[in-house]
Amino acid sequence: MTTENPMTVLVTGATGTVGRPLVERLLAAGHRVRALTRNPAKANLPEGAEVVAGNLADTASLPEAFTGVDAAHLIGFGGDDFAPLTNGAEIVDLARKAGVRRVTVLRGDVTKGPLEEAVEAGGLEWTHLSPVEFMSNTLEWAESVREEGVVREAFAEARSAMIHEADIAAVAAVALTSDGHAGQDYWLTGPQALTPPEKVRVIGTVLGREVRYVELTRDEVVAEWRRTGYSDEDVEFFLTMRTNPPEAGYTVLPTVEKVTGRPARTFAEWVRENAAAFGA
Repeated sequence: MTTENPMTVLVTGATGTVGRPLVERLLAAGHRVRALTRNPAKANLPEGAEVVAGNLADTASLPEAFTGVDAAHLIGFGGDDFAPLTNGAEIVDLARKAGVRRVTVLRGDVTKGPLEEAVEAGGLEWTHLSPVEFMSNTLEWAESVREEGVVREAFAEARSAMIHEADIAAVAAVALTSDGHAGQDYWLTGPQALTPPEKVRVIGTVLGREVRYVELTRDEVVAEWRRTGYSDEDVEFFLTMRTNPPEAGYTVLPTVEKVTGRPARTFAEWVRENAAAFGA
């Protein structure tokens, strides 16, 4: 179903796990989409999207992307290290001068970063999107599931109300293209809070074969994170989220259904869509 009042929407991080389904959803609804990516040649986005080169962390690369845009989906982090953007005030100034009225900001942390603060102070209609955890994080297990039928993970009691990335995109699309969402900080969850062993059981059920959960000790998982290349700050954050997570991390909320009118997708649905990665 297409809209009678098409808008021009800038989607930053357009090739990411949220950006790509957002581009698809906006195009399907009849909106014009300008998709920002650092490498347009490799974007492989749907026909109809205007793909432009740019990096949200590099303000000088952005003026053309914002020109003529009604609304923009921004991400509060950038670069290969996913660090909070530090040029938030410059981005907001560009957007405001270009005539952008409405923005969504995909947050990367439980606390507000410079971009979120700048957006709130900048006179735009803003909506923050605060997912507790992406379901796609479980792709870290894909290789061991394919090769061994095993998931090795610590903190077996830690629950997460993780969300399907397409549901984040669905909420973003509504907030960008309709009234009533300005000034909202939407905490986004899936319909279940699952522990690692429960996630593994879902994966095995969907794949139709046994997948075993092997519990690691705290020291073992920390050593694995360090071997993978995570910084001390990353490791400390991971430990906090697993041993003393904020209540929002494991509390199921009805936000997705309230905003979009349809229930949040389950983890089983996500696994079915990504079964090939796990060796189906």
